[in-house]
Amino acid sequence: MSENKNIAIKAYMLYVIITVLMIVVVFRVVAIQYGTVVESALNTNDSTMTVLEERLDSVAPLRGRILTEDGSVLVTSIPLYDLHMDLKVVNDDLFNDNVDSLSWYLSQLFPERSIGEWQVRLTRARTAENQYFRIKNKVKYTIYQKVRNFPILRKGKFKGGFIVERYSKQHKPHGLLAKRTLGYVRSNGSMVGIEGAYNEYLQGEYGTIIKKKVNGSWKPAGDYIKDPVNGEDVITAIDINIQDVAENELLRQLKFQGAKHGSVILMEVETGYIKAIANLTLAGDGEYYEMYNHAVGSKTVPGSTFKLATLMALLEDNKVDLNQIVNAKGVYHFYEEKLSDSNYGVGYGKITLKRAFEVSSNVIAQIAYDAYKADPQKFIDKLKSFGLGDALGLEIVGEPQPTLSNVGEGNWSGISIPWMSIGYEVQQTPLQTLAFYNAVANGGQFVKPMFVKEIRKDGQVVKKFDKEVIKEQICSKETIAKLKLCLEGVVENGTARILKNSSFTIAGKTGTVILSKGEKGYSETSKYQASFAGYFPADNPKYSCIVVIAGPTQEIYGAKVAGTVFKEIADKVYANSLQYHESFNITEKSTSLPKVKHGYTEDMNMALSHIGVKYKNNIPGEDWGVAIKKNSGISIEKRSINKGIVPNVVGMPLNDAVNLLETSGLRIKVEGNGTVKSQNIKAGSKLIVGTQITIELN
Repeated sequence: MSENKNIAIKAYMLYVIITVLMIVVVFRVVAIQYGTVVESALNTNDSTMTVLEERLDSVAPLRGRILTEDGSVLVTSIPLYDLHMDLKVVNDDLFNDNVDSLSWYLSQLFPERSIGEWQVRLTRARTAENQYFRIKNKVKYTIYQKVRNFPILRKGKFKGGFIVERYSKQHKPHGLLAKRTLGYVRSNGSMVGIEGAYNEYLQGEYGTIIKKKVNGSWKPAGDYIKDPVNGEDVITAIDINIQDVAENELLRQLKFQGAKHGSVILMEVETGYIKAIANLTLAGDGEYYEMYNHAVGSKTVPGSTFKLATLMALLEDNKVDLNQIVNAKGVYHFYEEKLSDSNYGVGYGKITLKRAFEVSSNVIAQIAYDAYKADPQKFIDKLKSFGLGDALGLEIVGEPQPTLSNVGEGNWSGISIPWMSIGYEVQQTPLQTLAFYNAVANGGQFVKPMFVKEIRKDGQVVKKFDKEVIKEQICSKETIAKLKLCLEGVVENGTARILKNSSFTIAGKTGTVILSKGEKGYSETSKYQASFAGYFPADNPKYSCIVVIAGPTQEIYGAKVAGTVFKEIADKVYANSLQYHESFNITEKSTSLPKVKHGYTEDMNMALSHIGVKYKNNIPGEDWGVAIKKNSGISIEKRSINKGIVPNVVGMPLNDAVNLLETSGLRIKVEGNGTVKSQNIKAGSKLIVGTQITIELN
């Protein structure tokens, strides 16, 4: 009996021990999972107690990049590294034999401390049992790669005590270029532009790691429990060269006009891909910045650009013929209200309807009123059948629903039909207006404006965003053909004849409106808005474009204010588009040596080998080189990069220049695009860390 009792006691004791162990294990798991504090008494020589705090922490991935189709970087994440050393894991022999060598290497890379200072700091930290000795914070990848191969540290985390924490910061190499369209994602949950719309691809997946609290801060206690997965790259349809032209031309005109704000959008007719989008607003300091995406988010009365939709409705309902004679007398009365042409009281006399459209006569309001006064809803329904009553369904947030009221809704009155017919009492965003004009250029197919073409992961396409058709045919082919003649006529001999170009033809429509002051209505002090919407080349449309400028002070008419910006953009796009120049044979190979950008030697080797150009690398093992043309081929020579000296980045591509300058400790401002042609701080001068250097590209 006594023996059974002993067995029972032992069983209970074993049960209690196992239960306690299970509780400890569960408590430990919960503590790690939720970041709670685990207090464990550790025996030390002086019998004191040390509190060890651990938690499971997240590890941020590198955010994906936003690129142009040709690979130009619009937004990227630059990885930064905090470098530490766990001196407790380094044994005495390894430390004593190599501390002087490590100190020498550190002094060469981080010259703010001498060899002796580094050695003293390392020795003192080891004596004080400083588990996490800080080597350097916020270093670039190239610096991290060098440090990891230094004596002691090259042994890794468990023998050399090398501890690394990685995080990232966003960088926009082109500064404010397309800033509002690129957008942002903020910690408060707000998501704007392409960054917000495609955040699910860009953000990647967080990893996890156990950290412990040392000297008041949390440090890694081991390897990742789960590795972070970097975000995917978003490939936009933006052409960096066209974007640069659009922003510069818009800025030039806004400054000349002293205007309040302006927008430019250039879209590929066939696909709907947005090749450029610029929005500039006058700030309190008198300069213009990308403060709001007016092109997508601001709806206003479109004015005379809306006459295209009115004429489309009239033609589709067989209410008019382009060759019919109308009396453009200059003043048109509707109840107690009146409309007038720009040449008030004079008018244009008896002209064809086509000519009335070309000179933007408001006789179109009279024609629309007469055609639909018996059934005004028919006019509204016809406009809506073209897609004008619906939003475009953009991926980026902020697009409002266009205003196109039914009979009896809103501020409907007896003058609504004539006012709507010339672009008042309706509201659209610039992009909604452009999408409609693009449909005409496209033969009647209404395509959705698209900002992004692909999602890529490690260079491989994982998702494509193909053309989306909103409406296969907005009206008959016959009507489209007639409208195209009218739009060409506006530029040939109408309100936009100053835009005529001998190299190619432009088709489009001007618009000038007085912006309402809310409930106060219209007045002499109301701000004007000038616009021009159209496409080019008129005979084979490749691009559609709209320019809208609000609050000009020098001129008010669409052709001079907005049309001139349109023409400058069209001229530059045309001049740089090889498909327009039949005499240029792009299949013919040049016998001359190619122009090679200076930069990273390995990239030059790879590129020259790939295209089969004869070359010789005279600096094997060197990172940076210059490419020199010789009779025997391309010769890659050394580019001197000295510590404490401003490097020469002229001739380099942007990504190499940014890498080299940031590694040197300089802050960078980029102007233009392409290859670096100049730098404002002379190469070879003394380098002051933190100084801003401006590089100009061509």
